[in-house]
Amino acid sequence: MDLMAETSTHSLWQRWCQQIGVLTKARLTSMVLITTVAGFYLGSRGATNYWQLLCTLVGTGMVASAASALNQLMEREWDSKMKRTAERPLPTGRLHPDEVLIFAFVAAVGGMIFLTLAVNFLAGLVAAVTLASYLFIYTPLKRYSTLNTVVGAIPGALPPVLGWVAANSKFTVESLVLFAIVFFWQMPHFLAIAWRCRHDYADAGFKMLPITDPSGASSGRQAVLYASALLPISLWPTFLHLAGAVYFYGALLLGMMFLWTAWKFLLCRDDITSRRLFLASIIYLPVLLLLMTLDMT
Repeated sequence: MDLMAETSTHSLWQRWCQQIGVLTKARLTSMVLITTVAGFYLGSRGATNYWQLLCTLVGTGMVASAASALNQLMEREWDSKMKRTAERPLPTGRLHPDEVLIFAFVAAVGGMIFLTLAVNFLAGLVAAVTLASYLFIYTPLKRYSTLNTVVGAIPGALPPVLGWVAANSKFTVESLVLFAIVFFWQMPHFLAIAWRCRHDYADAGFKMLPITDPSGASSGRQAVLYASALLPISLWPTFLHLAGAVYFYGALLLGMMFLWTAWKFLLCRDDITSRRLFLASIIYLPVLLLLMTLDMT
């Protein structure tokens, strides 16, 4: 009986952990941590303090997980109306709102305090601004204005800044350039997602650009506009002596390829071109950041 009880407890714990993995959007959190690592490494400009990096990742991971959980808690009613989110833990009842709230509150407060005490004040401050803007501006705005995508790109672009200030305790022009790169990258990325999921978003009542502009022409133009702006901005790390010539030509090539997929989406707005734009965005940012860190001057 003890063995059966132990097995049952283990199984319940395993299922709960699986649900928490979905709740915290593991893939999104991973991208947050990747950009944070890049910001930290670039901000170190020399010997990397790996203990401080570990503390930064732990605190950032806690806050990012809390943000995703609270976002799903706030949107559980609308998630139940979309095919791609209807099977999430809250709409299906696999997790109770109270336990999600407790988990998220502990992770959010604990993560911000940990960053402030174990890393520095600015790291905790950036984490707090990221969490607040994501939950209290971007999340409710999705039901009222298509500007939510632009607003949501702000907290999405803050993780590399968090990594930067965690490493050197100050904001600099370089940290602003990192912010701008991730900000402008996000727009074509999310426009591709919004186009592919436009019917789901319409069912939930979210105000996404492809819903107010069914032809997709505006989405395509904006994707090209932001990808065009991203191209010169991505070259600035070389001019700021943050990265070298290898990064410069790599960023130029990546930017041209990204812009080309955005242009193809504008010309032919369908699921194939939007998927290619999405895949190009997924490849673009990690490769760009890897080039930047490998060619750091």
